Amino acid sequence: MSMIAIEGMEFYAYHGCFEEEKIIGTSFVVDLYFKTNTNEAEITDELKKTVNYLSVYSLVKQEMQISSNLLEHISRRILVAVQNRFPQINWAKVKIQKLNPPLGGKMKSVSVTLSTDEMN
Repeated sequence: MSMIAIEGMEFYAYHGCFEEEKIIGTSFVVDLYFKTNTNEAEITDELKKTVNYLSVYSLVKQEMQISSNLLEHISRRILVAVQNRFPQINWAKVKIQKLNPPLGGKMKSVSVTLSTDEMN
């Protein structure tokens, strides 16, 4: 079993509860970690024997393009999509950061982290 990480995926998207966020948008950073059996890929050096990172990235990108109010909702949507598309993934965790959130003060980001362990 291996842990694969796709870290620092950057997206400009239109998520948030404020109307301005849905119009102007902002920057987000997504980190995705997942576990899968990579034994065959380790031996054969064949892409088809593991999870294709490009396919995972494309799925995350697709989900980030769907406007949502909450980071919590986006996180769950990404994990559900990953589980549905890649049944060979046994476990996954996603962290979504909203950079420079409009909360009335200076801060780098707010984030939500969710794993498949925590989903009901």
